[in-house]
Amino acid sequence: MNALCVYCGSSSGADGAYRQAAAELGRSLARAGRTVVYGGGNVGLMGALADAALAAGGRVIGVIPCSLADRELGHLGLTELHVVATMHERKAMMADLADAFVALPGGIGTLEEFFEAWTWGQLGLHAKPCGLLNVAGYFDPLLAFLGRMVDDRFIRPGHMEMICVAQTPADLLARLESFRPPDLPKWIDP
Repeated sequence: MNALCVYCGSSSGADGAYRQAAAELGRSLARAGRTVVYGGGNVGLMGALADAALAAGGRVIGVIPCSLADRELGHLGLTELHVVATMHERKAMMADLADAFVALPGGIGTLEEFFEAWTWGQLGLHAKPCGLLNVAGYFDPLLAFLGRMVDDRFIRPGHMEMICVAQTPADLLARLESFRPPDLPKWIDP
């Protein structure tokens, strides 16, 4: 795993633990020699992640659509900043550059991007691990809902095994490193 795509908020959120975890993840990736691939902003959790990785000597690649470059304040101190035309181009480039995907706390965009990466894995378009950094139990309600989807047979149990969940960056990185994709059909009605 050379590069990790991180989806996270352009806001810092209400709990200081979110920002602290984003910075810790950035430092951990840099110290491990891993490249951070993210949405290219310099605000919120995105900025904390990138700044911490850069301060620890890491390589950080940002990908931001021109429509968001001003709103999310594109980070000008990155190793590489790619300004693309659309969100579709952003997501495709981030996926191409990454060997794994992680979501930190964030909003609608964070979840949308994470779910798309997970869906691509479910469909067999990649075998890259997906992870949730469950800071302060942020994703607990989502995980409960996903469990309901398994119970109601909208998600196969094996597809849930495609998501690594941890509460600390160190634990999450260890789980991502040891991830082996489950042997599943690409898509069959459960």
